[in-house]
Amino acid sequence: MRIILASSSPRRQELLTQLGLDFEVIKPDIDESRLPEEDLVEYAERLSREKATAVISSLDGRPSMVIAADTIVIDREGALLGKPADVAEARRMLRHLRARAHQVVTAFTVHRNTQPPQAYCGHARTAVYMRDYTDAEIDAYIASGDPFDKAGAYAIQNESFQPVARIEGSFSNVVGLPLAELQQALNEIGCEILPDD
Repeated sequence: MRIILASSSPRRQELLTQLGLDFEVIKPDIDESRLPEEDLVEYAERLSREKATAVISSLDGRPSMVIAADTIVIDREGALLGKPADVAEARRMLRHLRARAHQVVTAFTVHRNTQPPQAYCGHARTAVYMRDYTDAEIDAYIASGDPFDKAGAYAIQNESFQPVARIEGSFSNVVGLPLAELQQALNEIGCEILPDD
C-alpha cells in the first residue's frame, strides 16, 4: 500500500521513519484559519482531517493511506500560540512561556481510500513545563532562526537551547507526531505495526 505523509515537516518525517514505514511526502494546500469560536482541539483535529482529505482527493485510485497531523500550543490561560511571524513575536512568546506550564496538542488523521473509505482521527496532549531561561538565551535562540516555523516559537529537541524542564506525556507529541497513539490508530484500521523486539 502507498503510504503518504501529508506534511513537509522534517520533524514529522523523522518521527514516522521510527515506525519503520516506507512513505512519501505530499504537502497539502488548505486554509488553516481558525473558525470563529472554534474549540482549539477541534480546530487541530479539523485541520488534520482536511489535510488528509486534500491529499487523498488528489491521488489516483491505487490503494493508499494518508497520515496527516496538526500541532498546537495552548498557554496556561487557554490561548493559542502559533508560529511567530517575526523576531518580536518570537521573543514575546518565549518570555510568556518561560518558567510556566502549557499544553501541546497534536491531532492526527489516518485516512485509507478503501471502499468504503476508512478514517481515524484522534489527538494527544502533553503538559510541558519550561525552564527559567534568560533573555540572553532567548536572543541567542532567536538568532539561530529555529523558532520561526514552530508553534510556540520553540523546539523541545533543540540541544543548544533546551527550553523544557520536564513534560507529562508524550515527547514525540511535542515534536509533532504522537507515535504511540498513531501506531494504535494504524493497527485499528488494519495497518498493523509490531513493536521492535
